[in-house]
Amino acid sequence: MANERPKVDLRTDRAHGARIYDYILGGKDNYAVDRAAAEETLKIWPALGVHMRANRAFMHRASRYLATECGIDQFLDIGTGIPTPPNLHEIVQETNPGARVVYTDNDPIVLAHARALMNSADTGRTAYVESDMREPEALLAAPELIETLDLDRPIGLMLIAIVHFIEDDAEALSVVRRIVDALPAGSYVAATVATDDFAPEMLRRVTDVYHAHGEFMRFRGREQAERFFDGLELVDPGLVQMHKWRPEGDGYRSVPEADIAMYGGIARKP
Repeated sequence: MANERPKVDLRTDRAHGARIYDYILGGKDNYAVDRAAAEETLKIWPALGVHMRANRAFMHRASRYLATECGIDQFLDIGTGIPTPPNLHEIVQETNPGARVVYTDNDPIVLAHARALMNSADTGRTAYVESDMREPEALLAAPELIETLDLDRPIGLMLIAIVHFIEDDAEALSVVRRIVDALPAGSYVAATVATDDFAPEMLRRVTDVYHAHGEFMRFRGREQAERFFDGLELVDPGLVQMHKWRPEGDGYRSVPEADIAMYGGIARKP
């Protein structure tokens, strides 16, 4: 029939980071290959769930900081992943109901759940763009983005647990730089960057598991992670293990460093 949608290839023959994340967090939007990759990883690194929840908590703190302390009222979230409440728009619209958010991801299953990301406050707005961050110019030219965000006003760019899926260092830096260059002065970048600085041998084995199941990832050292913020002004406390970035309470002190495999930071574009 003319109004039938074309079939979408969910690529269930290989693991996908967003679906592994969903499984670890207790979601149901994952497949056998994702669950197998997650379970094998847990055998090597039992703290995977602790790490992923810390990443989610960083996103919550970072978005709340940008909305409440920096006055950012429009956000671009690249590598959104499968919706898990509270989502970005739900957090920032608590502070400013008129806040606008554009979500992007290249996993077709996220598109299938995009409606859950459209539940905006009445005065705000959300949109979803299916895109690959490796093609930033196409993303920034997407009608949904242009209709939702004002690229002449500061934007909060969220790069949460995404750059490690671009293995080549030069390509990853180039992609981030091209997006940041398109943002106006006064914009902010919030990012978590995967690192094996605190448990190199264990995380090398984790990388092998991901590769065996068709997903690719790249851990980076501190100096490499800092390069994603070149030309930007890091806000206090700078680039730190993500659970140590402006923590809420003292619970983070009991978390072993080897359990957290990402740096987190926020920086302002001057």
